[in-house]
Amino acid sequence: MRVVAVEVPLVRPFVTAVRRADRLRAVLVEVTDGDGRSGWGEAATSWRVTGESPQSVAAAALGPIADAVTGLPVDDPAAWGRAVETSVVGNAAARSAVDCALWDLAARAAGLPLAGFIGGRAGPVRTDMTLSVGTPQDLLERAREHTGFGTLKVKVGGGEHDVEGVEALRRELGPALVLRVDANQAWTADEAVAAIRRWEESGVGLDFVEQPVPAADVEGLAAVRAAVTTPVLADESVWNLRDLRQVIRYGAADAINVKLAKSGGITEARRMLALAAEAGLGVMAGCMMESHVGIAASAALAATLTGTAAQDLDAGLWLTRSPVSGGIEYDGDLVRLSPAPGLGITALAPDAAAHELHP
Repeated sequence: MRVVAVEVPLVRPFVTAVRRADRLRAVLVEVTDGDGRSGWGEAATSWRVTGESPQSVAAAALGPIADAVTGLPVDDPAAWGRAVETSVVGNAAARSAVDCALWDLAARAAGLPLAGFIGGRAGPVRTDMTLSVGTPQDLLERAREHTGFGTLKVKVGGGEHDVEGVEALRRELGPALVLRVDANQAWTADEAVAAIRRWEESGVGLDFVEQPVPAADVEGLAAVRAAVTTPVLADESVWNLRDLRQVIRYGAADAINVKLAKSGGITEARRMLALAAEAGLGVMAGCMMESHVGIAASAALAATLTGTAAQDLDAGLWLTRSPVSGGIEYDGDLVRLSPAPGLGITALAPDAAAHELHP
């Protein structure tokens, strides 16, 4: 196993209610088996989002996680999946990178694309496009740059123009466009209800409002859902199966955003999809600010979902280039999965300025 970091500039700043980013430091994990095959995974690192750094990922992945999985059969996901989960407390992004790399490796060994290996379809996955926090004019300008996207997700919670900006998008771009809103925990329950009710009264017709209140305030999330008719989607409140059970118990959401960097990988994410389906909750496959490696694994997971709604897998479009050769490709609002075994990643890109990380 090795861990490498690759700096990739963004095409434009990514701004939410929580942070601003101008470049991505992609932290990639490569796992190799005895036959020379490689599997790839990615750890999304941000102190304010995942609570992990490139250095902490290297320490966890190359230390306790590597110790737990080395020597296990590649074709036994139950064994290495459990080993990854129990190898270290927390460190979800590091665990996700190794778990996804092992799923990639297992699919390669089986000669199947990862999506097919975990029961998904072969076709492309549709994604939305995210608009950073901005003024109404900023939002309109960015939206017009992405006319090929049928679904836009608007980041709010960063200023006084949140409500007006979303109303302006609907007014100027028409009723056919699917609009979503993501507050990234920026509001209190009362503030969320006030904003959502105004959008309802003005006929904006939102697809959903994502994580309007702080992650720990599940009761507040439930109160928002009870007070509005717009669907509420939980993101930061749902990292894993335990969190999902709590959201279900409180009736706090209509749907959830499943991200591999939160769940600790595909192993736990698949369990979450099953429980959400059992509880009648909708599911959206989402991503952090990550590269084509992380998006490829998330897109494979998304390929197992039913329905035609857009997922939230646009992060690769924010990058000036991919850090790897092979893997997914973007085609407008479609994420096209590689037909090659596993994720289809062949190596680091020739122009990737990568450096290896050590514990």
